[in-house]
Amino acid sequence: MRRVVVTGLGAVTPLGVGIRRTWKRLIEGDCGIEKIPSFGERFDALSSQVAGLVPVDEKKEGAWKASDLLKQSDIARAAKFAQYGLAAAEEALTDAGWKPTKEEDLEATGVCLGSGIGNLEGLFQTSIDYRQGKSRKIHPLFIPRLLINLGAGHISMRYGFKGPNHTATTACTTGAHSIGDASRFIAHGDASVMVAGGAEACIHPLAIGGFCRSRSLATAFNDKPHSASRPFDRDRAGFVIGEGAGVVILEELNHARDRGAEIYAEVVGYGTSADAHHLTTPLPDGGGALRAMKMALRHAGAKPEDVDYINAHATSTKLGDTAENRAIEALMAESGKADSEVNVSSTKGAIGHLLGAAGAVEAMFTVLAIKEGILPPTLNLDNQTEEFKFNYVPHTAQQRKVQVALSNSFGFGGTNASLCFRALS
Repeated sequence: MRRVVVTGLGAVTPLGVGIRRTWKRLIEGDCGIEKIPSFGERFDALSSQVAGLVPVDEKKEGAWKASDLLKQSDIARAAKFAQYGLAAAEEALTDAGWKPTKEEDLEATGVCLGSGIGNLEGLFQTSIDYRQGKSRKIHPLFIPRLLINLGAGHISMRYGFKGPNHTATTACTTGAHSIGDASRFIAHGDASVMVAGGAEACIHPLAIGGFCRSRSLATAFNDKPHSASRPFDRDRAGFVIGEGAGVVILEELNHARDRGAEIYAEVVGYGTSADAHHLTTPLPDGGGALRAMKMALRHAGAKPEDVDYINAHATSTKLGDTAENRAIEALMAESGKADSEVNVSSTKGAIGHLLGAAGAVEAMFTVLAIKEGILPPTLNLDNQTEEFKFNYVPHTAQQRKVQVALSNSFGFGGTNASLCFRALS
């Protein structure tokens, strides 16, 4: 089986446009969660009023301005989530130094980009227009903008990549599944380079209303948005919806070495599983999450005691954080490590839950933890209860040597994924 490494990173997040800006602010303990601007009086009564919003204030460094990042033709044709994906892909490809022009290289490069929800705003507004008898207002590109696979399609068309063109859409596990699936395309010889990740742009009253009705969102911190997402904390009470994109460049090891590419880390394991339990609630004992992590380690040829850091899915829900923690407890039970030596953090305290993009962005944080020897913090962990006994890196980043790390993602429908990364030796 061919070895797969990470050679490029790109991101659009609530901490700003660009992975380096995002990482710097994350390590400094900044938070990108804000009060949602009003959608109008019909929606002002929604119980959750905070979100991880990609900044748009042009006075601030790192703000999103589509015209500065994309071609006008891309802006006209692509839905917002696909625009985020295009911008993140451009950064990642530039970071990797991979902009091929030879036919053989274009045929060896593929794209695997997913989204959990896609173009909800377009669907919502077009439905209203049609209901009001304005069928001629349906945009000719309504259907292409709606299709989630067009996120990957736009990237392949922009750069002429003719390798595998694939889309995962597995709720909040999408980003992790995209990276895992892409790594297998390379491992099995279907591609030499893959552009992989997830994108989401669904900060919309309909999405917020739906998640509120399922009692999933944080509602107690509308006047304190920076405190709303609090993974593993006693007072956690729901996730904070977020938006953005994360893209990594995956590459066959010898291909990367031959062209002198910088290598961040190696993808050594990918585990997937199903809870087979409930639409939205995880198995209480975290059994599905445990199976995914065990599978990832088995593929990596690693043992639990080898794991130096786990980037937890932990969304700040009562049931979800507890279930994942129990899975980690079960995984590490025979590792011989003291509880204080098990390093776990959730970066959702800083950016919220980016749904289909979450797994990709958090995978990049995991890779950077390995590359730079820094554990990103869990914000708002003010009251750690007895059930949570590990080092969750509360409030402040910590210097640690990280050789092996896991990045977890879980989604509605009981779908689970765990990615294992290792420092290249």
